[in-house]
Amino acid sequence: MCGRISQYSGIHDFVAALSMPNALANSVGDQPIERYNVAPTTQVALLHLQGGLLLAEQVRWGWRPHWAKDRAAPINARAEKVAHGPFFRAIWPHRAITPIDNWFEWVDEGGPKKQPYLIRRRDGAPIFCAAIGQLPDADKGPSEHDGFVIITADSAGGMVDIHDRRPVVLNPDLAREWLDPATPKERAEQMVLHQGEPAETFEWFKVDGAVGNVKNKGPGLIQPVR
Repeated sequence: MCGRISQYSGIHDFVAALSMPNALANSVGDQPIERYNVAPTTQVALLHLQGGLLLAEQVRWGWRPHWAKDRAAPINARAEKVAHGPFFRAIWPHRAITPIDNWFEWVDEGGPKKQPYLIRRRDGAPIFCAAIGQLPDADKGPSEHDGFVIITADSAGGMVDIHDRRPVVLNPDLAREWLDPATPKERAEQMVLHQGEPAETFEWFKVDGAVGNVKNKGPGLIQPVR
């Protein structure tokens, strides 16, 4: 986890659920995003703070430091290591939220192909994933080196049957604290280690195998199948 997500709500819907009073600089657009099968390495709507301004921007999902050119850019970072390992040291202070509607996981159920499952909040609210990255500068604009990773933690409860890892999902209060540059790094580490939303916050169900092909884009991908 996490290898495929959906962002179909509008950025204003995500921001409203976040309840942030900051002025918004929105380069994502005002219409619903309507992306049901978002893959790594593509541009993904991201929220971050700079100078008291909330920025909504498209940033590439995946990042690696300049000295690691011999390996693929990771798309996730483990909560247990992200704050202290050398790989993500440069971007650990640069926190963001990846707002999503759901994510997908694949389970081996003995068939010819793994079965995809959609995971979403039971209450239907947006999902705020803790992320870090090399983020666009509000003054200088985007850079070719920009990118982000989603922080993951061990799964718990019934979610373990779907996948052993899950994104660290923060409630709106914690998401605002996570975004605040004034939040100490030590506090940020404790948030991703211990304060992610519990498994019972979520529900999951089988969806059509068509989601496995990134060329498939429609809303039918998020509908349950028997």
